[in-house]
Amino acid sequence: MSRVVVGVSGAPGSLAALHRAAAEARLRDAELWAVLAWQSPGNELGSRNGLGPSAWGECRAAAVERLREYLDTAFSAVKPSVTLAGLTVRGTPGAALVDVARDPEDLLVVGTGSRAPLRRLVRPSVARYCLAHAACPVLVVPPSPLQAELESVHRRNLWRIPLDPRELAS
Repeated sequence: MSRVVVGVSGAPGSLAALHRAAAEARLRDAELWAVLAWQSPGNELGSRNGLGPSAWGECRAAAVERLREYLDTAFSAVKPSVTLAGLTVRGTPGAALVDVARDPEDLLVVGTGSRAPLRRLVRPSVARYCLAHAACPVLVVPPSPLQAELESVHRRNLWRIPLDPRELAS
């Protein structure tokens, strides 16, 4: 059976990608695989500092719980009506998604996050990584137009810019 693999992070863009992936899975009569990538505290440095098996188990359990919460939030109102599998993978998001969606018959769905200049320096684009390295088709889902408005409101609040009442009329 073919698969639609989708990256899940809890971000609003990830939620849009998850809903689009569910729609694609219904169209293709495919399984929906929701993948959450996780890393140990300190990333690879943490693995060299002697994290014991219990710490690894706690990190993995926390990732599994986060994935359950994200899926419950995403599908609380309407169930996806396809076979849904959740998978947590230790690693960076792009590499983990490309590794899971390695069959040419798969479809990999990723959301685009905020691409503010500072975030580009700190966190590389998962979508770009997947487009460059995936062995299967990749569908990149843009953020909701409401997301840009929400980010604008957050910036306004951060910089304490007063609301102009004329903006409410439009």
